Amino acid sequence: MSADPAQEVDVLVVGAGPGGTPAAQALAAAGRRVLLVEAGPGPGGTCLFEGCIPSKILLETARRLREQRQAEAFGLRLGGEATLDWAALQRRRQAILERRSRAALERLQALPTLRYRRARARLTGPRSALLLAEGGGAPEEVRFRQAILATGSEPVRPPLPGMDLEGVVDSDRWLTGGELPRRLAVIGGGPIGVELGQLMATFGTQVHLLERGPRLLGRMDEELALLLQKRLAADGLSIHTGCAVEGIQRRGAALVVRLGGGTPPAPQELEVDQVLVATGRRPRVRGLGLESTRARVGPRGIVVDEHLETEEPGLFAAGDVTGPPMFAHWATAQSLALAAHLLGRPAAFPDPARNTSVIFSHPELLTAGLSEAEAREAGLEVETLRYAYRGDARAQIAGEGLPGETEGLLKLVVKRGSGAVVRVHVLAAGASALAGEAAVLVGERLGVDRLARAIHPHPTWSESLVQAARAALARRTPAR
Repeated sequence: MSADPAQEVDVLVVGAGPGGTPAAQALAAAGRRVLLVEAGPGPGGTCLFEGCIPSKILLETARRLREQRQAEAFGLRLGGEATLDWAALQRRRQAILERRSRAALERLQALPTLRYRRARARLTGPRSALLLAEGGGAPEEVRFRQAILATGSEPVRPPLPGMDLEGVVDSDRWLTGGELPRRLAVIGGGPIGVELGQLMATFGTQVHLLERGPRLLGRMDEELALLLQKRLAADGLSIHTGCAVEGIQRRGAALVVRLGGGTPPAPQELEVDQVLVATGRRPRVRGLGLESTRARVGPRGIVVDEHLETEEPGLFAAGDVTGPPMFAHWATAQSLALAAHLLGRPAAFPDPARNTSVIFSHPELLTAGLSEAEAREAGLEVETLRYAYRGDARAQIAGEGLPGETEGLLKLVVKRGSGAVVRVHVLAAGASALAGEAAVLVGERLGVDRLARAIHPHPTWSESLVQAARAALARRTPAR
């Protein structure tokens, strides 16, 4: 299949990340002629090259370094203190990314009706687009019957003085390599700032975590977020909440961050080697040519209906470009549902109330479904079941109770009467191991009675879900 000027394809997919690639593959597997266009270095999108995967590669090294430092508590005597080889870690990161990108490209090339093209796409009308190749060259015109916009998101930089200085980086740029700073200021106490700030502290960097709100992770369960915040402080991070960054300037080789307010009161200036801006992400819509269509961008992103169709019939959007929640797995779920819809098959579009997320801190923080406050806003009468990991066998084996380790906690938010699970919160070293089961619990609204009957292997992290359910039922069942 060629992409000659003005050639028509069945579906143009703009963006080869989690929001675009699954749909492109599913449509091509069904025989649709698909052109998949990606402006970045290869298939995979931000998640592969600048987000989920590179950050988790670095976090895995931090986890292993932390374990080395705790070795004696586990009965191990090592020959010397483990040290970080930053250059070797960056080589490992690059090798994994290249391997995954090659494998993704091979999967695309195996589909005879799918063509992958590295280029930028700009819509020129409801059924046409120009492809602008990297490095120049004549633009190509492509006509399509349907199109999917899945261009993802980009970091937000607040309009502050000094944001364009060398050494002021966002998470996308930071995760592509560079030097390991001795002193780092992280602006933003959300999931990205928490993960990367703790990671750098583990690597030996002096980290200042700056958050405008009253606490870190303002959208997460307050009790668990505060427990995690306490752990970050114990790891050596200097945390300042209620803190306004007023600007950044260069002073010799250092960067100076000017501050106002803070709890505890922040110094008026912080001198650091690097500033990481982690103040959120926004849909990537610039240069898409939406003005040539009836599609509209709202406060959250491209406006779509329940089937992800824009206000231009036949033009769809999926993933981060449509706004929160911005997760790779959410974008994949949308992409697959959209492909099924376009093929005329039953399609179950994902529901935000059934989404899951994990902050890969130490300990990890898992959230699935509605918060207790959100459930009540939705008119549900709920109660919260709690399970402390201090007595959990798997948690104790993993290090629960060791000096400096945060005590883990599980919270199940359930509907009164039916006991249907509407939310799962977990703060524990192995919280991510519960994510799949938590997704099923909230997705299917399973009751705690069914959960209590499930037989889980012992000792495992997932067993804690059953223990919480059984304890709740025991309290409700009167003794005979």
